[in-house]
Amino acid sequence: MTGTKVLRSLLHELRQASPNGCIKDSLAARYILAQYKKFATTEQQFCKARNEATFLGQTYLTYLASQRQYLKLYKEYHGRGERSVRDTADLVGFKLPSDPK
Repeated sequence: MTGTKVLRSLLHELRQASPNGCIKDSLAARYILAQYKKFATTEQQFCKARNEATFLGQTYLTYLASQRQYLKLYKEYHGRGERSVRDTADLVGFKLPSDPK
């Protein structure tokens, strides 16, 4: 991934993690943008730290995406007390036999 794609993906993940979806006043977004501006290079510059910054950005991106996925799975499968047999069967994808009356 290039630096710009990582930056856009990071901001997208921050936006999804934000309760109201707005990151204009987010300290994390400001910090990330400041770091990307700090390590910006031109074609005539070679900056080893830029590669390190891209790697660090990809690491943060993986962390944020994993946290979002974890919370989604936690909300779906977290125990809510006793479940009925039908709810448990639906959860694992089984069908209960029907009772003819």
